[in-house]
Amino acid sequence: MPLQAPFDRLRLPIIGSPLFIISGPELVIAQCKAGIVGSFPALNARPSGMLDEWLHQITEELAAHNRDNPDRPAAPYAVNQIVHRTNNRLEEDVEVCGKWQVPMMITSLGAREEIFNAAHSWGGIVLHDVINDRFARKAIEKGADGLIPVAAGAGGHAGVQSPFALMQEIRSWFDGLVALSGAISHGRSVLAAQAMGADFAYIGSPWIATKEANADEAYKQEIVASNAADIIYSNLFTGVHGNYLRGSIVKAGLDPDNLPESDPSAMNFGSGGNTKAKAWKDIWGSGQGVGMVDAVDSVADRVDRLEREYIQAQKDLAARV
Repeated sequence: MPLQAPFDRLRLPIIGSPLFIISGPELVIAQCKAGIVGSFPALNARPSGMLDEWLHQITEELAAHNRDNPDRPAAPYAVNQIVHRTNNRLEEDVEVCGKWQVPMMITSLGAREEIFNAAHSWGGIVLHDVINDRFARKAIEKGADGLIPVAAGAGGHAGVQSPFALMQEIRSWFDGLVALSGAISHGRSVLAAQAMGADFAYIGSPWIATKEANADEAYKQEIVASNAADIIYSNLFTGVHGNYLRGSIVKAGLDPDNLPESDPSAMNFGSGGNTKAKAWKDIWGSGQGVGMVDAVDSVADRVDRLEREYIQAQKDLAARV
């Protein structure tokens, strides 16, 4: 379906996914100025009062960009809320988002009607992370505006289902906004996501290897040096299964091919689970699409490249049919 405001300002149908620790105002502003949706987890703003400062900065800088570039306005931004009992900041952070009229929220690890209603009260929309069709139906029943199917190969907390199967099941009953996640790091994959029925490609790992990302330089270089075979799927580090870089697991003194299972009831994001190494800080998340990332670039350069690849993929497809 045709995308309505504010998505009609997008240069490419891409949402930059929120990256724990890594996504901050600099990365989000660069993504929005480049013409794609930028996002960050509210929990990245620490202490909690910093969320207000970040939203002030993002709002002001994007407004200034729009005044200076009326022919190429910035894309909207999104704030990710972790809707889980361990997040004791949730209500406070949602209130701050309301103060700044955040255009989009992304909710993860729990669908709550009152959170969706709060966003709707100020005119915002909410996309909810899901790993299967059952969770997708629950989220829409509770009032989510759209879905983010997190398919096999996605970075961080990912599902195990093929994007083909997941998209087919969701599109059999839902015609709203969908952003597909899972190893998307090339323009042709963005086009493929659209061909499967998605409105957006939801891209995470490639932004880690950008100059604007708040990531350790070693992490960025590990992204550049890795490929799909270097991604390990485990629940050891947070209690929830996710994809991580083999090199970071080895560096932490663990055997990536013989990791024990963690107790899901002890879910604790960033704690390291039963290890001394902390998820995201020491154990680095990444999706299987890292093989397409061959350098640390600026966000603007990466979006330029994605656009060239996307246009070429359209031409190649037209030549085949």
